[in-house]
Amino acid sequence: MISQDHALRQFFHDVVAECYNEHVGICDREVTSYIADLLTDFCISDRLYPIRDSDGRPVKEVGEMLLASDPVHGSAPSFDAEREIRKHIGDYALFCTGMYPESVHKWRENENANLYDMIRAGKESYYIVSTFDLFEYAAEAALFGRLSESFESCMFGLNQVRCELERKLPGRMPPDKAQKFLM
Repeated sequence: MISQDHALRQFFHDVVAECYNEHVGICDREVTSYIADLLTDFCISDRLYPIRDSDGRPVKEVGEMLLASDPVHGSAPSFDAEREIRKHIGDYALFCTGMYPESVHKWRENENANLYDMIRAGKESYYIVSTFDLFEYAAEAALFGRLSESFESCMFGLNQVRCELERKLPGRMPPDKAQKFLM
């Protein structure tokens, strides 16, 4: 994990806050901080695919992640695990659709899946996380409700962040290499 005081984390906080404020009109510090932390955490590739199948391989398909999140018919051992997996699905869907929307089709084996399905899975997952509004989850529930409600705006904001990163970072990683990194 990248430390809270690391320069990269601060860089993402600045860029996300600026882009969301200027291009999307989202001035919600809690939302922009969450998304900046998400970008920082996803710089570590293992954070993109923390869910494992029964053989220990990373689960990379959103449909498989959804199955894994089900504590009744899937492999989630508890409702707490369901919440954690659903949170990851929301994060993953937001990251993919916002930073690399042109590549969503490359991350699926199901030919019927599309960008719309990824957005729907992300929104629904954040909504489900928001319903865990008791005990230790009460303080975060409203944030996930806002992320669900404004998913498309947050997605557009991340696309603006991508454009800003491309502008600011000389010698950046070309999109085709970034896509290969995520696969």
